Amino acid sequence: MDGQAIAWVDGVWHDDAANASVSVLDHGLLYGDGVFEGIRFYAETPFLLPAHLRRLRASARCLMIDVPMSDGELTELCTEAIARFGSSDGYLRLIVTRGRGLLGVSAHTCGRPTTILIAASLQLYPPEFYERGVDVITSSLRRSSPDSVPPQIKSLNYLTSVLAAAEARARGAHEALLLNGAGEIAECTADNVFIVRDGRVATPPVSAGGLAGITRDHVIELLRAGGIAVDERTLVGADAWTADEAFLTGTGAEVVPIASVDGRSLVAPGPLTRRAQTLFAASLPLAPAISALRA
Repeated sequence: MDGQAIAWVDGVWHDDAANASVSVLDHGLLYGDGVFEGIRFYAETPFLLPAHLRRLRASARCLMIDVPMSDGELTELCTEAIARFGSSDGYLRLIVTRGRGLLGVSAHTCGRPTTILIAASLQLYPPEFYERGVDVITSSLRRSSPDSVPPQIKSLNYLTSVLAAAEARARGAHEALLLNGAGEIAECTADNVFIVRDGRVATPPVSAGGLAGITRDHVIELLRAGGIAVDERTLVGADAWTADEAFLTGTGAEVVPIASVDGRSLVAPGPLTRRAQTLFAASLPLAPAISALRA
């Protein structure tokens, strides 16, 4: 089934995800009332799965949704999905919704949450973009403030990102920077952002309104372990405009260079971006044959 997508919905497997379904009364569909995680797998191994499951549960707890499966059960489900999918590398989308209920935003009518797992191929950017970089613009939209819906909840409502991505495409770019209400850089539509100046790497703190990215945290650890300073500090648009180089991180994107910000060209990939790409690639699970050769 390589190149296709399969799905599991509340205990039932579907060999073609396009034929899987949920109730039209599911509050995940009606109100975006649910949470999700995107998980890459390499060499048939879910990458950074414990961290993704921790974040899923944290998001669900914020929404007062009880995830109806244990971490062990979810791990077994992910493993089975990879085996059924039939490809060594790919993408998992794990979703937990409020479940089916009556019309109306109140959650009290919903019973058991709906659990969904999708396994699919994923190529967020063409291979050449990892060599020449992506073009980024600053969106006119803003990330919500922490006193509204906390940005750390990875919910099913991605409307701001959807609109910002459409804005980027309309302006001939590949991605969009999202600022918070104070004009500080929060993140991009689905990725975290890093800038490099004078040999130091900086990324916005999660308090600026971006998601605590699993790949973001992993890359920070890799760079610091490699002796490269990484600062988590407030950044504004001018910091991105005047960077020596910059890059994005995300489960789908992995580590991709930024070629320009609002029409201002950057070195792509710069030496520290290339270093981040190399460290990230070296941290990925290896196929069994390659692992044996390196043992």
